[in-house]
Amino acid sequence: MFDSLSDRLGSVFDKLRGRGALSEQDVRDAMREVRVALLEADVALPVVRRFIDAVTEKAIGAEVLKSVTPGQQVVKIVNDELVEMLGGEQQEGLLLDAKPPVVIMMVGLQGSGKTTTTAKLARLIKEKHGKKALMASLDVNRPAAQEQLAVLGQQTSVATLPIVAGQQPVEIARRAMESARLQAFDVLLLDTAGRLHVDEALMAEMKAVAGVSAPVEVLLVVDSLTGQDAVNVAKSFTDEVPLTGVVLTRMDGDARGGAALSMRYVTGKPIKFAGTGEKLDAIEVFHPRRVAERILGMGDVVSLVEKAAATIKEEDAEALARKMAKGQFDLEDLRMQLRQMQQMGGLGMLAGMMPGMKKAKAAMAASGMDDKVLVHMDAIIGSMTVKERQRPELLNAKRKKRVAAGSGTQVQDVNKVLKMHQEMSRAMKQIRKMGGLKGLGALFGKGGMGAAMPGLGGPGGGGLPGLGKGAGVDPSTLPPDLQDLLKKK
Repeated sequence: MFDSLSDRLGSVFDKLRGRGALSEQDVRDAMREVRVALLEADVALPVVRRFIDAVTEKAIGAEVLKSVTPGQQVVKIVNDELVEMLGGEQQEGLLLDAKPPVVIMMVGLQGSGKTTTTAKLARLIKEKHGKKALMASLDVNRPAAQEQLAVLGQQTSVATLPIVAGQQPVEIARRAMESARLQAFDVLLLDTAGRLHVDEALMAEMKAVAGVSAPVEVLLVVDSLTGQDAVNVAKSFTDEVPLTGVVLTRMDGDARGGAALSMRYVTGKPIKFAGTGEKLDAIEVFHPRRVAERILGMGDVVSLVEKAAATIKEEDAEALARKMAKGQFDLEDLRMQLRQMQQMGGLGMLAGMMPGMKKAKAAMAASGMDDKVLVHMDAIIGSMTVKERQRPELLNAKRKKRVAAGSGTQVQDVNKVLKMHQEMSRAMKQIRKMGGLKGLGALFGKGGMGAAMPGLGGPGGGGLPGLGKGAGVDPSTLPPDLQDLLKKK
């Protein structure tokens, strides 16, 4: 997500940071490069103009150019303007506190991912908000659309409205409202039909459904991969339907990010969610500040902590915390961490969310290092006996050959895993000497983060093969919202 834009902006700001003083011309030259980068990322031209004008006006002020760190000041201005472009500081969630059933109407073109997004949101509402949700498909045009939602309902354990052949969208909406009231559902999600393009019939149908159901939320689902055209579609819907928010799908596949950067400006409505994959849990609340910081290579530690909290089992984290407090760490613990990393999205996802890890992520890609590395390492540890995992020093040359053959790898791969374990064991002992987990736990919570990410969380940690040593995090360098999170702990 935003990879190409992030790389371009990173190189521009590296030049600015490298200068002790900046002139007005330096800023204007940098902004010219930023303008090109945004246009290449498919950001709408009016949005680019407004953004560049706002940044330039603030960046050429005397307090910036004459400051001790003018380059950093310009980056901060760009960051703040990006946040504003993406929707500002205030995160607007779903309005679920209205009188039940709260109706959420999903609209958009055919193929934008409405049906899958409906199921993802229903699952999120059920698991995160504890609400009882009902889904209803009003799509009578696309073959098997209603059956698709029924299958997704089974997969997410969310109720779906029974299919009655021959009913039209308005009739289905009425029946869904009645069912939701009678069965005391808190939320009703209506998956409306799409078209291949915006037309009068589509708009008339949506208005009729809205008239029957009186939705609290009307969410426009847009495929971010369509780039500039996604912005045009959003504008067409905004002119016709009272939208309350936007959901961008396939954000994981959009290296440019132009649709996301333009959407708020064009529609005037907040981007509420971003779809980040095909799995039914691959949807994130859209946080403008976090996204802006990710674009500028500052990482997204808050989302990473939240992802760790949602992925890592508390009992596993506590068990590892107790072992770490004693300075103990065996290969079974390493294996558990590797699996947790896979569950959290893999190496690329984690590296992209850590501050200052942009170059490490690029190095990983250049060296051909991907999530298969985690699978291979898991296989290597799985080929060892229980005693060998508990006491890695037993692994002599003969045993290493056996482990390599059993896991389909080379002896040097086995050595890399053992070296990684040795470095992490040293880190655990170092943590113990520094007073145990008090400092580490305050930052990452019950051993969770340090446990989940070998070498990324702990001071002087072992590091992943090819990533180099350590990446300790100074809390004062973290984003304001994460610092607030730490103060609450």
